Amino acid sequence: MEMTLRWYGTGYDSVTLEQIRQIPGVRGVITTLYDTLPGEIWTPERIAAMKDEVEASGLRVSGIESVNVHDAIKAGTAQRDEMIDHYIQTLENLGKADIHMVCYNFMPVFDWTRTELARKRPDGSTVLAYTQKAVDELNPEKMFASIGADTNGFILPGWEPERMDRIKELFELYRSVDEQQLFENLRIFLEAIMPVCDRYDINMAIHPDDPAWSVFGLPRIIINERNLQRMMKMVDNPHNGVTFCSGSYGTNLENDLPHMIRSLKGRIHFAHVRNLKFNTPDDFEESAHLSSDGSFDMYEIMKALFDIAFSPQIIRPDHGRMIWGEKAMPGYGLYDRALGAAYLNGLWEAIVKSEGRVCD
Repeated sequence: MEMTLRWYGTGYDSVTLEQIRQIPGVRGVITTLYDTLPGEIWTPERIAAMKDEVEASGLRVSGIESVNVHDAIKAGTAQRDEMIDHYIQTLENLGKADIHMVCYNFMPVFDWTRTELARKRPDGSTVLAYTQKAVDELNPEKMFASIGADTNGFILPGWEPERMDRIKELFELYRSVDEQQLFENLRIFLEAIMPVCDRYDINMAIHPDDPAWSVFGLPRIIINERNLQRMMKMVDNPHNGVTFCSGSYGTNLENDLPHMIRSLKGRIHFAHVRNLKFNTPDDFEESAHLSSDGSFDMYEIMKALFDIAFSPQIIRPDHGRMIWGEKAMPGYGLYDRALGAAYLNGLWEAIVKSEGRVCD
């Protein structure tokens, strides 16, 4: 198992590569070219510079999160073919650089939705949180304004200011896109990119929608086992796989997380492992990774991942709490994610040794 941490790059992340290198058991980073726009081709030179910087710290680029999919592809507009060609060129450049896993999403308008970025918990930490009541009472055009004061000065992935300035335009773009059409647009995209994925052995790991239900009437399709099976059957290629994010699928309590993992054997290419604490079925907050701090059995989640021997076994802790006075991008500070990585590594070691195997 390869434990990693998400890193946004120098100038965009409060956490340094040197700090990540000191977290026990963390071997690589999941990174991106954070200043690139959807549809922009990632050049070999920029990919090489990113990779060189990471490797100079003693880590490796374990995968990319994300090469963002242009709205023309997701909505199926006239610019789609051009944007798919740009995406293919980026994948080819990543493959030539020996990078073989890309996490991406296919969510309209909002990459993820939270109604609070700094809900205070009884222990004094602050966390990302969601309540459906707040969403129901909010004009989507005011969504960013409602949470913008709690970003700690960081640009949030999927909530870039230039994107938020186009909210009304984006809602209009997706007005005629229902669930069926979004699936069809995903099929067209995946069929187009699979040849380059086959050529360079690139695993495409789609990230679930978060939360796992429709928000503001927008279609959400990567939300449950049934829809995942549909996605994999419509483009039946082992490189067409998933990011199993326990915190995103887990937003819907109808999703049996260990069962879902086992049902996806052979198609999980990446795992985000984190915990949530539910106050009601549609009011949740992101807890510490520890099982007893939230609503999920983290041992059973890690055991399911072990049982299916998912490949290439790249895992990262996901959103952490803000603790010990840290000021960072909400969910992406150093301290609690480091604790999460250590906890998940401990679970993994216990599982491996209980099976009579040697931990790598």
